[in-house]
Amino acid sequence: MGGDREGLKAAARSAVLDALADAEVEYERPDEGSFVVRLPGEHKLWTTCSLVVGDHTLSLNAFVARRPDENHEGVYRWLLERNTRLGSLAFALDRLGDVYLVARLPLGLITPETVDQLLGETVAAADSSFDQLLELGFASAIRREWEWRTSRGESLANLAAFRHLIERTPEGHGASAGEPPQ
Repeated sequence: MGGDREGLKAAARSAVLDALADAEVEYERPDEGSFVVRLPGEHKLWTTCSLVVGDHTLSLNAFVARRPDENHEGVYRWLLERNTRLGSLAFALDRLGDVYLVARLPLGLITPETVDQLLGETVAAADSSFDQLLELGFASAIRREWEWRTSRGESLANLAAFRHLIERTPEGHGASAGEPPQ
């Protein structure tokens, strides 16, 4: 039985390597069974994820966002509701409250295609969730940053997705932190 397990682990490592080569993504290999991958996105520029070939499963842990500054209940509710629509993945929190995507798949299911699908699901979930997580958990910080940049004539380009937070105050009464440029 030990030989079968080692064969499954070797096949899974090979499948991960093949998938990473085909995807042409940056990765490091800290040890034989571990891979740290940088997945490019649009809203979240990079999603860093760890793939570990264990004795029985391939596990994935991908950092999505740090612990929210505010509205914890709203953020966590949104994550739990979102979990019902994810395939092989689920949102999870670490001991600090940072948000991750996690997955565990049996080694017998690991092929280059399943690894590619898992990485695709990961980047899609992280990227499509990122702005909403920032809005729910960091709205006050976004408003402060907008105000600071506006007062100094700095670019607001990477805050454009959050313009609606500035155009209405938390009470819903007009602009709150400097007038957004037209």
